[in-house]
Amino acid sequence: MVTPFNADMSLDKAGVAKLASYLVEQGNDGLVLNGTTGESSTVQDDEKTEVVAGVVEVVGGRACVVAGVGSNDTAHSVHLAKEAHAAGADALMVVTPYYNKPQQAGVIAHITEIANATPLPVMTYDIPGRSGIPITHESFLTLSKNPKIIANKDAKADLVAASEAIHETGLTWYSGDDGLTLPMMAVGAVGVVSVVAHLVAPLMQQMVSAAANDDYEAARKLNEQLIPVVRAVMTRMPGAVAVKTVLNEMGLPAGPLRLPLVAATEAEKKRLLEELRAAGLNC
Repeated sequence: MVTPFNADMSLDKAGVAKLASYLVEQGNDGLVLNGTTGESSTVQDDEKTEVVAGVVEVVGGRACVVAGVGSNDTAHSVHLAKEAHAAGADALMVVTPYYNKPQQAGVIAHITEIANATPLPVMTYDIPGRSGIPITHESFLTLSKNPKIIANKDAKADLVAASEAIHETGLTWYSGDDGLTLPMMAVGAVGVVSVVAHLVAPLMQQMVSAAANDDYEAARKLNEQLIPVVRAVMTRMPGAVAVKTVLNEMGLPAGPLRLPLVAATEAEKKRLLEELRAAGLNC
């Protein structure tokens, strides 16, 4: 979920609650807060806690609330995990440590220490394109032995590796790439942590449900409708920029972006909205 801000760049608490309710009403089974699309790197610790508490208050019991708590500082992530637990999160998401590029032993120790800091279940987030390092197959085998670590968000774009890991680790697998959701489910994933579901949740839910029920003919047809949306939102600008642009156009709370992200240009906005309208969106 994007993090709504006011015009003065402060956290839009009312907007957070309104957007969370809207997204659940649209058919999202859960909300992942304070992740990449939520501009986590520029949301302060106290704001992250406020986001989690505010969302839990309005959708708790109706949807799973997952708090992103990963960083490249283990002690900081442990602090964020404890704060998210206190704020009522149902689960945690922990991204691979970025920039400092630890050895795989360090990746395992980092994730394990965060997982053991609270009673909450943990979803790892494997995104080497952003973090600079993957979670290797051997590391997944080790991490999967921890009963707290139960799932992975896969943004590695390696279907062979995903198939192996799903089979050998028993972790619940989610696509972390909207465009690869269908093929990822074909090798055993159960769903997607989605960006475009801000805009097309009913369609994404139908596609995921069809694939989960092994109705791949229906899933392929639904996926054909999703791909133009994925292409429009995910290929020319960061997902947070595209989604906030569209939500603002729809009159939903999103607001501005915090630097270093900047707003879409008028030309970019025009092209984005034209492509989405051509794909059937009312925006």
